[in-house]
Amino acid sequence: MPEISRRHLMGTAAAATGLTLSGCSLPSLNTSAPAKDDFVSVDGIKFKLKGDTYHYVGANIWYGAYLGATAAFGNRARLLKELDDMKALGIDNLRVLGSSELSPLNNSLDPAFTNKPGDYNNDLLTGLDFLLAEMAKRDMKAVLYLTNFWEWSGGLVTNQYYSNGGNYINMGDPAHPWPAFADFSAQFYASGAAKAVYYDYVRMLVSRTNSITGKPYKDDTAIMAWQLCNEPRPGGSDAAIDKNVESYYGWIKDTAALIRSLDSNHLVSLGHEGLMGANGREDIVVKAHEHIDYLTAHIWPQNWSWVDGKNLAGTFEGGADKVKTYIQAHIDIARKLNKPVVFEEFGFPRDDVAYEPGTPTTYKDKFYGLIYAAVEDAIKNNTPVAGSNFWAWGGAGRALHADYHMLRGETAYVGDPPHEPQGWYSVFNTDTSTQALIKTHAGHIHSLSAG
Repeated sequence: MPEISRRHLMGTAAAATGLTLSGCSLPSLNTSAPAKDDFVSVDGIKFKLKGDTYHYVGANIWYGAYLGATAAFGNRARLLKELDDMKALGIDNLRVLGSSELSPLNNSLDPAFTNKPGDYNNDLLTGLDFLLAEMAKRDMKAVLYLTNFWEWSGGLVTNQYYSNGGNYINMGDPAHPWPAFADFSAQFYASGAAKAVYYDYVRMLVSRTNSITGKPYKDDTAIMAWQLCNEPRPGGSDAAIDKNVESYYGWIKDTAALIRSLDSNHLVSLGHEGLMGANGREDIVVKAHEHIDYLTAHIWPQNWSWVDGKNLAGTFEGGADKVKTYIQAHIDIARKLNKPVVFEEFGFPRDDVAYEPGTPTTYKDKFYGLIYAAVEDAIKNNTPVAGSNFWAWGGAGRALHADYHMLRGETAYVGDPPHEPQGWYSVFNTDTSTQALIKTHAGHIHSLSAG
C-alpha cells in the first residue's frame, strides 16, 4: 500500500502538538469530546439529534472545500457568502465532495485531494477544514463523500489507473459506448490494489484533525455522515452486475467497518442512487444497505429520459408520475430496512434546457415543488423520509465560456461538475422563485421538527 506522504505526516504531527509549520502557529489539539447526542444518530426510521427527531433541508455543493482553500483556486470570501445565503434560506445540511483524484480522465477536476497515491493536497484538505469550521458556526451538517463512481472527480476508475499500470477509459468515448465506463468503474470492487489506494485516503481523512479548530474530525459535530462514494453502482450492464455484485457487497461491508473502527460517532452512508443505480433490482439495493445506517436515493428525470427537456410542457406530467412512483418505492424499501431514507440528489433543467442565470425556471420550480411536497407529506405521515438535498447550489458561480464547458483548472465553480454544462442543474443566487420554494419548504420542515 502507498505510504502517506512526508508532507502529510509533518502537517498532522504539527497540528496535534501545536508546533509551528511554515511560519504559521497551529492550534493545540482540542481534546474535549462532545456528548454522544450532539451527533446525528439513527433510531429505527428516524434520525436523532440532541434527543429530538432530526429532519433537514439540504443542498449539494461539491466545491465547498475548493472555495475554502487559500490557494489560487480558492475563494473564502465567496464561500462565506454562499454559506450565509444558504443559511438564510433555511438550508442546514450540505453534501460535499471530500475526495478527488488527479486523473488523466477527460473533464476531471484539477487540482484534486490526491495528487497520486499517498500524496495529498494540503491546500484542499485545509479548505475542507475551513468549510467545516464555518458550517459549525452556522449550525449546518455535512455529508462527505469519499470517492466517486463517475469520472468528474477522478473516482474509482482513477484509483484503478493508479494501480493497474495506467489503464483507463473515458466516459462518452465512442470507442467504449455505454455501459462500458460503468462496467470498467465497477471492476474497482474486486481490485485489492485499487482499494488499498482508496483505504489509505479514507484512513487519512477520517483520522484527520482540523487545522483550524484543532478538533479531530471524529469529534466534529458539523459532520453528519461519511459517505463511501458518490453513486456507487455494481456495474452498468446486467452481466457486469452479476460478476461484480459480491465484491461490491464486500467493499461496502469492509469500508463501513473501517470507518467505524476509526470513528464511532458519525453515520456511515453509501451514496447510492437507489433502484436506478442497480438496474431496477430491489434485492441489490436492500443488500447494499445491510451495513449502512440509512438509505439514499437520487432523482434525475431528464438524465433518465423521463422528461424531454425540449418539450417539458408535453412530458412533465408523465415524468412527475414516475418520480412519485420512485419516491414511494424507496419509502417502501426503507420501511423494509427499518432505516431512514434521504433524497440526497434531485435535479431538473431550466426551461428549454437553458444554462444561463435569469432564464425561466417554470418546470424546475414545479419539480422542486413536487419533491418538497412529497417530503413534507411523508414526514407528516411518519414515514422513514428524513430530508432532501437538491443538486445543486451554484450561487455566485457563472459559466466562463459560450459553450458552458468548464476547462481543467478553472475556478468559477457552479453546481454542475466539469463533465456537465455549467448551469444545467444549478440554483443561482439570482433564481428568486426557486429560492422562495426552498425557503418555504425549510419553514415547513423546521415547524414539523419543532412539532
